[in-house]
Formats: sequence, C-alpha cells, structure tokens
Amino acid sequence: MPHAKTALILSGGGARAAYQVGVLQAIRELHGDSSRNPFPILCGTSAGAVNAATLACHAGNFSAAVDALVDVWRNMHASQIYRADPVGMGVAGARWLSALLFGWVIRRSPQALLDNQPLRRLLERQLDFRSIERSIARGSLYAVSITASGYATGHSVSFFQAHPEVATWRRTQRTGCRTRLSVEHLMASSAIPFIFPAVHLHREYFGDGSMRQLAPISPAIHLGAEKVLIIGVGQVREVLTRQSSRRYPTLAQIAGHALASIFLDSLAVDIERMERINRTLSQIPQSLREQGDLRLRPVHSLVISPSQRLDDLAARHAHALPWAVRTLLRGLGAMNRRGGALTSYLLFEQAYTGALIDLGYTDAMARRDDVTAFLEL
Repeated sequence: MPHAKTALILSGGGARAAYQVGVLQAIRELHGDSSRNPFPILCGTSAGAVNAATLACHAGNFSAAVDALVDVWRNMHASQIYRADPVGMGVAGARWLSALLFGWVIRRSPQALLDNQPLRRLLERQLDFRSIERSIARGSLYAVSITASGYATGHSVSFFQAHPEVATWRRTQRTGCRTRLSVEHLMASSAIPFIFPAVHLHREYFGDGSMRQLAPISPAIHLGAEKVLIIGVGQVREVLTRQSSRRYPTLAQIAGHALASIFLDSLAVDIERMERINRTLSQIPQSLREQGDLRLRPVHSLVISPSQRLDDLAARHAHALPWAVRTLLRGLGAMNRRGGALTSYLLFEQAYTGALIDLGYTDAMARRDDVTAFLEL
C-alpha cells in the first residue's frame, strides 16, 4: 500500500478543529487520486477524534470524507453540539447554582456546564462505524485511534481499531487498547472538563483525551507510523511579548489559559521532543544503531498550524453565538478580546468555523510544496 506508514494526527480544541478541515480540503486538492486515502493511520483526540473518525468511516473514498467534514463544519451551529436554547442553558445554570448553595444538602454535583446530547445525535446520524472494519479488511485503512483520559486511573488511553498485526501497548500513564470504536469513544474523547459530561467506558469514566496526554504523537508511532502529518489548532511556536497588566484575570481568561494547557502545550512539547530525538539519531550511523539494538527510529514529520491567533478570530465572531450562550459567557468575561480563548473552543457557529476552514486551506496551500513532497503526491 502506498504511504502505508504515513499517519495523520488531529489534535483537540473544540470548535478550533474546523481549521483541520480546511487543511484537509487543500490536501484533497493537491492529491492526484482524490478517492485514495493518503493516511492509512489516523489518530484523533477530542474534536480532532471526530474528524479522524469521519475519515476512517469514509476511508474508501478520501474525497467523500472531506466533503462530509466540510458539509458539517461549514453549516455548524452551537445547537448541533450542545443545548444552546434558553431552557437548556437555564437548567444547567440552575444546577450549578443549587450545587454551590445547597450542595451540602443535596449531596449531588452537577455533571457539566453544558448538555452535549445534540452532538451524540449528530454523530449517530453521520457516522457508520461498521465501515471501519471493512476498510481495514480492504486495505484502504491500516489503523485508527481515539484517545481519552481516565478519571479514575489518570491514564491516557488510545482506543484503536487496526490491522491484526498491531499490538497493544502500555507505557507510563498511557495505554493502547484494541476495541471496536463507537460513538461512545468519541463522546468520551471530546468531553471537555467541566463543560461536557464524562462518559463511562471499560469500567471507568473518561473525559477529554487531551488531558494528561503527555505524548500526543505516541499513538501514531505505536501503530507503526514512520511519517506523521500533524495538524494543530494553535500556533505551535507562538512567541508573545510580555505585557504588564494590573487588571485581575476574568474567569474566562483563567479557563482559556487552562484549556490551552490541555489542548496546545503537550503537542508543542512532543513535537520539540521528536525533533530532538531525530537530530540525535541522525548523528548515529545505522550500523551502530543495529549493533546496539537501538529500537528508536527517526519519524519524519510535517506540522501545519494556524498562521493567526484563533483567540482574536473568535473574539471577532463571538456575536454569532445564541444570546443565551452569549449571556453566560459575558458573565464569565468571555465576550471580549481578553476572553477570546475560552470562546474559541465553544464557538460552534458557521461564521467562525467557516473562517477557520478558509484559514486552514490558505495555510496549507501556502506550504503546498512541503505537503506535496511529504506525501509524495
């Protein structure tokens, strides 16, 4: 199979994952045979897991898979992901308020800030998980993994479906578990802490896969990848100028900072670690590596990430949210530039997701020579 060892890694980031669709659209355009899947190994986390699962379910036709993603993300509304109506938001708010005021009496904590059952219904309509096994049998897909984080053990678990020769793995705080993937795995992987409820899987509750994911590239390597294309949802090597501020950070700023540490930081660190290992291995002759039984191997990578700050982009489109959601976020201080980070994860509205798709497409086409060479198109 051509490119049998090439993996696509899609990270988490809520609504930011629309950026990945724009990159995939550009790859489809650069791809000579648009029906053949150029990524036999697919690894997704959180919202990136939804995109990876869509590609896996349509592995027999890459062009159709991209079309399915574009159709959903171009026409996205918050109500398709979580209850954004006044009643739904009011019920969620009342639960949190009662827990804060009377938690010692009712002895029951609210599960999450938002009800994401609409997302479950959307996934059930859009995805046929039975096709994954058929694609593996036909050879159009080698492996797909969805990563979630266990609340009881603290382990990062990559649930995968793959060719029979792929073995499970166990490392410090991370595990690979062979299973038949389903909507439950996607709901667990995308359960942003505090915002969406955890999901019970395999004897424990799981939340967003980006939590405690110390090595986001690791699942792809365990699944046999020799090359990885990584589509991030934040500027991987962003350098910000320190600014003085006497204003106390809003709840939205604090929440956005916490989510950035979950979704963005570990990927940037892992990319840096992989590049350092590759440089070290390049200095060791192949003959010496074989004599010393060094099982490390260089993993070639290409990283595509946003050329603009998505926080600022989200702040410009925040008005597109339903008024009930805007009211909630305004109370947290998220409806301005300083709180744009939190908004950028929850802004499931077509004005914003469409802008992200356009940005992803533009960024990928700006690096068309790199993409073409890396994928040997």
